[in-house]
Amino acid sequence: MGMPHATIRTLALRAQLVGLLLCTACPGNDSGDLVSQGARIYKQNCIACHNIDPMLDGATGPAVAGSSLELIEARVMRAQYPPGYVPKKPSAFMVPLPFLQKEIPALAAYLGSLPAQPPK
Repeated sequence: MGMPHATIRTLALRAQLVGLLLCTACPGNDSGDLVSQGARIYKQNCIACHNIDPMLDGATGPAVAGSSLELIEARVMRAQYPPGYVPKKPSAFMVPLPFLQKEIPALAAYLGSLPAQPPK
């Protein structure tokens, strides 16, 4: 004997919900999606050292709001600064995080969407 109609409908709705959740977690063509993805990645990987509010200094890391793609790539991939960059807070605490290589555009979209200085 087959499944009751209500059970099939419930399973179909659950499958649609899972698909929707998976799609929202994927990078999309919309820059807003990239910004949201970058915010999520930042909160998952950066707030141990940087403030949860990227416009403020963290425990060991400086404010990173407004950071350029070039700076983010150099810091995340090599824990170095791009040529000619003068650090806000010279330190050697940051380590390379190469597992975040594919996430750098999203991080740059998020941090670039924020003002470099907090509003006064």
